[in-house]
Amino acid sequence: MKNFKLELLREYMKEMALSAFIVPSNDPHFGEYIQDHFNCRAWISGFTGSAGTVVVTHREAALWTDSRYFIQAERELQDTGIELKRLRMPGTETVEAWLQSKLEPNQSVGIDSSLFSVSEYNTLKISLNSLNIQLCNDPFIKIWEERPLLRFGKIEVMGEEISGESVSSKHKRFVENLEVYGNFIYLVSQCDDIAWLCNIRGNDIPYNPLVLSYAAVTKEKIYLFVNPGAIQIQERRQLEKEGVVIMPYDTFSSFIADYPSDSVRIAHPDKVSIKNYNSAVRGGARFFLLQSRGGVITMMKAVKNEVEAEGFRKAMLLDGVAWVKSLMKIEESMKKGEEITEQSVSETIQNFRAESPLYRGESFHPIVAYGANAALPHYSPSGEPVVIKAEGFLLIDTGGHYSCGTTDSTRTIPAGELTHEQKRDYTLILRGMIALSMAKFPKGTRGSQLDFLARGPICSVAKLYLHGTGHGIGHYLCVHEGPQSIRMEENPVVIEPGMVMSNEPAVYQEGEYGIRIENTIMCIPWMESRWGEFYKFETLTYIPIDTTPVEKSFLPSDCLEWLNEYNAEVYNRLSPYLSDSERRWLSAKTARLN
Repeated sequence: MKNFKLELLREYMKEMALSAFIVPSNDPHFGEYIQDHFNCRAWISGFTGSAGTVVVTHREAALWTDSRYFIQAERELQDTGIELKRLRMPGTETVEAWLQSKLEPNQSVGIDSSLFSVSEYNTLKISLNSLNIQLCNDPFIKIWEERPLLRFGKIEVMGEEISGESVSSKHKRFVENLEVYGNFIYLVSQCDDIAWLCNIRGNDIPYNPLVLSYAAVTKEKIYLFVNPGAIQIQERRQLEKEGVVIMPYDTFSSFIADYPSDSVRIAHPDKVSIKNYNSAVRGGARFFLLQSRGGVITMMKAVKNEVEAEGFRKAMLLDGVAWVKSLMKIEESMKKGEEITEQSVSETIQNFRAESPLYRGESFHPIVAYGANAALPHYSPSGEPVVIKAEGFLLIDTGGHYSCGTTDSTRTIPAGELTHEQKRDYTLILRGMIALSMAKFPKGTRGSQLDFLARGPICSVAKLYLHGTGHGIGHYLCVHEGPQSIRMEENPVVIEPGMVMSNEPAVYQEGEYGIRIENTIMCIPWMESRWGEFYKFETLTYIPIDTTPVEKSFLPSDCLEWLNEYNAEVYNRLSPYLSDSERRWLSAKTARLN
């Protein structure tokens, strides 16, 4: 059966004399979540995961995705005419190697120039040196007839009582980082960097409180490219007082093309499209591509100030209360023999969160996975509702945005009888999470140097998880942010006080179960000695950790003591906000494990 969507793209390729076309998951802002308008890869392939690249030739098509989505992609690509390529697995060709094997020298490969960063474009040019890379406009304008329109929602301007710093102060600190370049214009495409710099939030992007926007920053001004009708007059004036000039969203490329050429253009190569790069260098203007990880604003944003840190603590408290109420309701419903599904669990937590007037929405698509479904790290239910039975594990990974902060937490709870292997693996994952939580480390430590603290215990039984242990978390911003990370792969960014991250070791037994336990942690100063400054982590999440599956023989005494102290603190912090019955339930769940 022919895939008519592929055939439409192939017709476009014939018109443009292209032998292949690459469809990435990106939008022009290079964020994790995108509006439906930009979700061309999902439209043409049927694959709904958040990461993947489709490559189409006149005879074949393939999709590359990572280990989080192997099983999901295999299911969703059936009968599409698109072959699954498993990234980083033995025998899997790269996109570039596959194209080299399918095409003849000097044939043309098309890309949408607004969806490829300068870094991605340069990598393609080097890897495909025998082929021609042809920069194209968006082909889906022609072939996707029912394509959703761009959405622009209301823009919210945050006060310093939430952000902890004014726009003008952030702008001043930013300029100090770039004074060496003289007159400059810094191009910003990532919506979360812009939201942080301008103290604005919105609802233009799914699961992220962001405004669809660009920015161009000079020594004197911040030019903010948004839908002007989305911002109220009073808030517009507030921004203008702090040096922000509001411009129409769709004028960014022409603005940077026409900007005086004696000002050097600056951007991060991972965060500016080849389209906007080409616009900026018209007329012979100089362009300097920063090589630091993530860019100047990203690094500034990663280090939270004390107001932001306190906002996180408040958000975690609100979220912990919602979790306790939800877990209690789920457990009581199961004891009564009522039918509980993955979807109903997700809705229960969402409803309890919504009781807080500070709640703004989910921070990512919730992952509620029962039994074998939990072996999919980014499981998304499809088809008939999955009923939770009185056996095995239920994994709940969910987070929320509050006007004071963002949360991301995972608990794996026993739904009934467990095997010895399940209990052992649960304990080893818990042990890894605790080991990272207790870490003390010197200034200058990178995430890759901390990763094995969390990963090591499950490796002791010859098991491994392939995703990272920790990612940065934004302050009422993106739940996944950089530039720091805790993972096996090297990342030159060091962990600094004020950085907020996840701590989420896991194990996935395909076809059987998955276990992940996740807290949010923040780097804080610990002490100074003759050997320099040392840091540690403050645990921000306060949700009870179920001790029922714990096999104490696999949990060292210091980890057991940490667990008991943590659960006791959960009770102390949350109990004032609970009813009598909820306090009794939480008291039992946080009882000391001897």
